Amino acid sequence: MDVIIESLPIYWDGFLRTLFLAGVSGIIALVAGTVLAAMRVSPVKALRGFSTAFVEIARNTPLTIVFFFCAIVLPRLGVRFEQFEVAAIIALSGYTSAFVAEAVRSGVNSVPVGQAEAARSIGLTFSQVLNLVVLPQALRSVVPPLINILIALVKNSSVAGAFFVLELFGHARQLANDRGDAVMWVLVGTAFFYLLMTVPLGILAHRIEKKVAIAR
Repeated sequence: MDVIIESLPIYWDGFLRTLFLAGVSGIIALVAGTVLAAMRVSPVKALRGFSTAFVEIARNTPLTIVFFFCAIVLPRLGVRFEQFEVAAIIALSGYTSAFVAEAVRSGVNSVPVGQAEAARSIGLTFSQVLNLVVLPQALRSVVPPLINILIALVKNSSVAGAFFVLELFGHARQLANDRGDAVMWVLVGTAFFYLLMTVPLGILAHRIEKKVAIAR
């Protein structure tokens, strides 16, 4: 227990770095995932093909391999990062955007087709139908699963600790190496700080899900 109290500044630094990684990656993933979902329902075949290929490849590739590609392979191809956090953000946001795209696409498919047809009948273009009619309804219904994806993103950020990024798990690994006599308490402290991020998100998802259900 003493190791947790003594290492609170280290835990706090890792906690803030994890929040930063998850926050930036989450925002990018939400935007990119929504764009990918729009491409998947686009009438343009090339856009549908690109989006489908990206989503399927990203969803079926282990996150560790995505990190390895961004942190090791890209620099060898000439893409240099001054900080490894940039590579971690690229890996996390790219990987998570595929899951966001599938969630948003499922929401788009849940919107009655008649509404889109009615919007087109009054002269709206595809982009107008999507932005003004379909997406607002789709995003409302998929907020709970999107929050669950963000919870998974927070936990997935721990992979960055193995790729030179001292976020929460990275600090925990160093503490475990330095305090081999208190590894269990080091892990307990790490789990506690992860719960500080994921539990509030879970409660928020549950409350939003109830509100959406009542609205329906």
